[in-house]
Amino acid sequence: MSNVPDTSFVPELDARQRAMLAEMGVRVWAPKPVPAQHAAAVAQEPAALVPAAPASRPAGVAAPVAVPAPTAPTSPARSASPVATLNWPALREAVAGCQACGLCQGRTQTVFGTGDEQADWMIVGEAPGENEDLQGEPFVGAAGQLLDNMLKAVGRSRAGTGAEGAYITNVLKCRPPANRNPQPEEVAQCEPYLARQVALVKPKVIVAMGRFAVHALLKSSEPIGRLRGQVHHYEGVPVIVTYHPAYLLRTPTDKGKAWADLCLAMGTLENTPLRR
Repeated sequence: MSNVPDTSFVPELDARQRAMLAEMGVRVWAPKPVPAQHAAAVAQEPAALVPAAPASRPAGVAAPVAVPAPTAPTSPARSASPVATLNWPALREAVAGCQACGLCQGRTQTVFGTGDEQADWMIVGEAPGENEDLQGEPFVGAAGQLLDNMLKAVGRSRAGTGAEGAYITNVLKCRPPANRNPQPEEVAQCEPYLARQVALVKPKVIVAMGRFAVHALLKSSEPIGRLRGQVHHYEGVPVIVTYHPAYLLRTPTDKGKAWADLCLAMGTLENTPLRR
């Protein structure tokens, strides 16, 4: 069975977006024509050429496997949590003052989230690093720049709104010391905050970046390589699994896989009913 994604739904990338993908080191499929309003003039750069994606799925090539949404998406534990009733200001205040685990002792500040709070795309990472702890914003530094380029490649940004925006957060809201891996009890303490963010944003698709984000959302210990290419669900919201930008900086050969995951997210978004 082929793992090549169906990209017939992907809009044509303008020169600016191709430049961003070139910076990511991603070779893209040649897309279908795009309306003139999406074109942008940028400095000329050579673009990598690959065979065009077929207009329809070839015979014998299966669609990405969709994992059915759970029949009872909201667990009693999440429903009973006092966090589950908080609005945005109260949730921010609760996170800022949280002392539920030992991470509060070493933080400079909590890292809540950024972007459009009504976005249809939601990016969930793992935990803040040193730069995030200092600036109070998720995904900054080199990994943040790569994430920004990835979002620009699909016509989105952390400063955008509506169809041009995204909401970005992490599972953990405090930095683990020396950027170590999150511990299970730390994830468990922070998970209600993430659940409430999802409930308030009401995204149409979640992109889970990195294994700890994937494990927290899907409660699965399967490696990312086995979970990619499928549509999972968290509280009824489609979830697409991909690699963390920090990993892609260390392993640039997997940037093409991350681009395929973004294509799957775009296709899933087109087929997801509005949940407002």
